[in-house]
Amino acid sequence: MKVKDITKSLQEWAPLPFQESYDNSGLIVGDEEMPIKGCLISLDLTESVIEEALKNQCNMIISHHPIVFKGIKKLSGNHWVNRCLIKAIKNDLAIYAIHTNLDNVMHGVNGMIAHRLKLTQRQVLRPMTNTLHKLVTFVPIEYKSKILKALHQAGAGDIGNYKECSFNTTGEGVFKPAADANPTLGSLDKLESVKESRIEVILPRHKKDIVLSALKSAHPYEEVAYYLTSLENNQENLGAGLIGQLSNPMPIMDFLEHLKLSMDLKYIRHTPLIGKNVEKIAVCGGSGSFLLNDACELGADIFISADFKYHEFFEADGRITITDIGHYESEVFTKQLLCDFLNETFTNIAVRLSEVNTNPINYF
Repeated sequence: MKVKDITKSLQEWAPLPFQESYDNSGLIVGDEEMPIKGCLISLDLTESVIEEALKNQCNMIISHHPIVFKGIKKLSGNHWVNRCLIKAIKNDLAIYAIHTNLDNVMHGVNGMIAHRLKLTQRQVLRPMTNTLHKLVTFVPIEYKSKILKALHQAGAGDIGNYKECSFNTTGEGVFKPAADANPTLGSLDKLESVKESRIEVILPRHKKDIVLSALKSAHPYEEVAYYLTSLENNQENLGAGLIGQLSNPMPIMDFLEHLKLSMDLKYIRHTPLIGKNVEKIAVCGGSGSFLLNDACELGADIFISADFKYHEFFEADGRITITDIGHYESEVFTKQLLCDFLNETFTNIAVRLSEVNTNPINYF
C-alpha cells in the first residue's frame, strides 16, 4: 500500500476540483510512491500532531485543514507552520489535506452534521454551478452499446441519484473520405451514408479529458465527430451547506439541548430564538455566515454554523435563529468520517484518530 493508493481513493470520494479557489487540498508533503505504515487522522496539523504520528509509527497524516494555504518563501523554523513542514520532511511524513472538497460533497462534513442531528430530506444549501458538460457524439448503430459502456465507465451519464443516463436518436451520417483518410466505412472520394446513433450524455467538468479519451479509444472512426457544451445547470448534490428536516417538529429549547448533546457542545452562541418549534434545519461546518441568506430563502428555522462576527448576528433580523457552535466543534467529527471511510476502503493499513485537541480557542 502506497501513498498514491490512499490519495486516489480520497480524490474519488471527494474530488480535488470540488475545492474552493482559495483552498489547498491534496498532497502537500510527501512522495506518492512511499509505502504506508499507518495513517493518522486529524482536524488540523500541529507540531503535537506530528509528534503523535511519529510516536505511533504513522508515516501519513490526513488532516481536514491544510497547513499551507499560500506560498512559503522561507523554511527557517521561526514559525509553527515552517517547523511542522521541516519535521515532516525530515521524518518522511506524507501530509494530505481534504478540506473544502469534503465540505462540498453531500456525504462530507455537512452530511456528518446532518447525520448526527438525524436530519432527513437533505439538500444542498447553495449548489455549485458551471461543473457540468454535455457531450454529443455520433456512431454507427452497431457500435452504440460499446460507446455508451465506455462513456459510462469513464464517468459520464450520472444525473443526481441516476446512473448511466443518456439520450439516443437515430439518423443519417453523411461524409466523403478525403485522399489521406483511412475510413472504417466507405471509399476514398466517394460520398458515404451511414445509419448512426446520436448519443447525448452529461459529465462532470473535471472528467472531461477522461471521457473524451474513452470515447476516442472505443469509437470505430479515425475522426470522431463530437461536440462539448458547458452547462449552467446547478449540480444539486454538490455545493456549500445542507438543509434538512427533523422527523417531527421540536420545541426550540429542546432542539438546542439536542444540538448540544449531538455535537458534544459546552456552549452555543445564538441570536434571539424565533418561534416555539423548529423543524427545518440548515447547517454549514466551519465558517458559514455567507450562507445565511440561502438558509433564510429555503425556509430554515435555525442555521447552525460557526465564526459569525458580532455585526453578522444582526443579519438574522428576526427571520431565523443563528446558532454559532464553534469552528472546531462543528468539524471535529470529520475525523471519524475520514477514519470510517479509510477502514471501509482498506483493510490492510492501520488508521488512527488523533487524540490531540487542536482547537486553538479556550474558554474560562
